[in-house]
Amino acid sequence: MAANMTVGVVGLGAMGLGMAMSAVRAGFRTLGFDLSPARRDLARAEGVEPVDTLEAVFAADRIVFSLPTAQDVANVVDQVRDRLQTRGRIVVIDTSTSEPGVSRALAETLAGMGHGFLDAPVSGGPAGAAKGALTMMIGGATADLEDARPVIDALSAKAIHVGDSGAGNVAKLVNNLLCAAHMVTTAEGLRLAEAAGISAESTLAVLNAASGRSMLSEVHFPTWVMNEGFNSGFTMALMQKDVRLARKLAADTGTPMPLTEKAADLWVASPYGLTEDFTRMGDFRTKG
Repeated sequence: MAANMTVGVVGLGAMGLGMAMSAVRAGFRTLGFDLSPARRDLARAEGVEPVDTLEAVFAADRIVFSLPTAQDVANVVDQVRDRLQTRGRIVVIDTSTSEPGVSRALAETLAGMGHGFLDAPVSGGPAGAAKGALTMMIGGATADLEDARPVIDALSAKAIHVGDSGAGNVAKLVNNLLCAAHMVTTAEGLRLAEAAGISAESTLAVLNAASGRSMLSEVHFPTWVMNEGFNSGFTMALMQKDVRLARKLAADTGTPMPLTEKAADLWVASPYGLTEDFTRMGDFRTKG
């Protein structure tokens, strides 16, 4: 299957380049587009065929998006509308953390042209992307999912079909809202332990052997917080965006979330710059 299928990746940032590398490793001819010539050069060094235009990358059979915002995703589709209307069927796999309403509208638009669209946001970070070990939460039609399955299998260790279009985005926003809350609560717990005379290291070992653990305490704190590395590859700007979208979803659905709303307020008031790593919010050594 891989020998007969071309994959195109739109957006060669930390996540997109890793996914393009995984597609190459799986045997797909892989085209890559990014506005940055430097990112295209990095992709070339990894066996990706960089192209200079969006139209060129849409020559592929399956297209993977890895873009910052829902508006970026919509803009790409709009820019290649003419190309989409004149070529055979493709399936777009949008791994961006987007907005459910935007994904539903794009799925409808592309279906009208004979194409498929999956909202398939991911968890696992740049390392997971480069290893083909992401978790994908997927919204969209079953037929589109089956058409895209060879590519999804190359990019992910686990892919969960959550439901219809937009469902993957909903699941990702819930996931990231909880991730944001866990970062704050774990930091506060470690701060409390140290204030009471117990080391953060010992307390973290207890948490990870007991019911207070989370992926944040098991992975993020040992890897990026305890050593003060703060370099997970996911920025404050991206987490603040995801928290904002989750709050909007709560407002749109009339869902009260008093505890996570408080955590969201802390992210909005963060003293850290937008380009800093989101794991800085886990720095229990500060007084904030």
